[in-house]
Amino acid sequence: MAAPTRDQALSLLAAANNHGDVNVKTSSLKQAKDILLSVEPSIAAELFPYLLDLQSSPECLLRKLLIQVIEEIGFKAVEHTPSLVSILLLFLRDADVVVVQQTIVSGINIFTRAFEELIVQCQQNGNVERWLEEVWMWMLKFKDAVFGIALEPGPAGTKLLALKFLETFVLLFTSDISDPEKSTIEGVKQAVNISWLVGGHPVLDTAVLMLEANRTIGILLNLLQAAGSLPGCLTITVVNWSCANCLVVRFLYYVVAYKALFSVIA
Repeated sequence: MAAPTRDQALSLLAAANNHGDVNVKTSSLKQAKDILLSVEPSIAAELFPYLLDLQSSPECLLRKLLIQVIEEIGFKAVEHTPSLVSILLLFLRDADVVVVQQTIVSGINIFTRAFEELIVQCQQNGNVERWLEEVWMWMLKFKDAVFGIALEPGPAGTKLLALKFLETFVLLFTSDISDPEKSTIEGVKQAVNISWLVGGHPVLDTAVLMLEANRTIGILLNLLQAAGSLPGCLTITVVNWSCANCLVVRFLYYVVAYKALFSVIA
């Protein structure tokens, strides 16, 4: 079977953008994604502008799929990754709740991946490539925007996902205080966090980020206090969580989740 070509990908992206049937649009985008993942990074980079044309599609289903595609191929041609990641900020303001929620879900994964790549580059080279610096700057802007969603009035489902992002942020920027011997015995793989970065780096201001993580815990504690003052609020005890700070975050996440569900039922 012949290898997929640039022209095939262009044809599929054109169909995703212009065809009248939304099923054809989504199918074409999925096929184009497979090609983008299989071709050389330089060829993929040539096709990214045509991919980004889909951000203005009137079909929310296609916009949601575009976010998922960006998540999957975002690091395919690294020099163009910042332009792909920057689109997430636009989709956080989308009129469709489903699109916003998918943006937060994919944003959590991209944020974590960018952080892990920063750690790797700092450890291996003592330096961070320019493209990754740009990605990280965009992800910090994304973080600020999601924090705003978590604290402002809005749909319960969207706010819960925003709180999940806050939880992820605390996990990444709270030093690991778990017992490594216990983790080894239980076969638990330690997650990457800020303690993996020795000596710091200008792109990752560890002191500032750790301080912000602590402030985030305070924000979540305030949310817990507000939730506890409402009638019918449910209290959840979460066990088997080694890090005390992370226990608080997960506890809060589920309390607010149950609070939202209770308000819907009531």
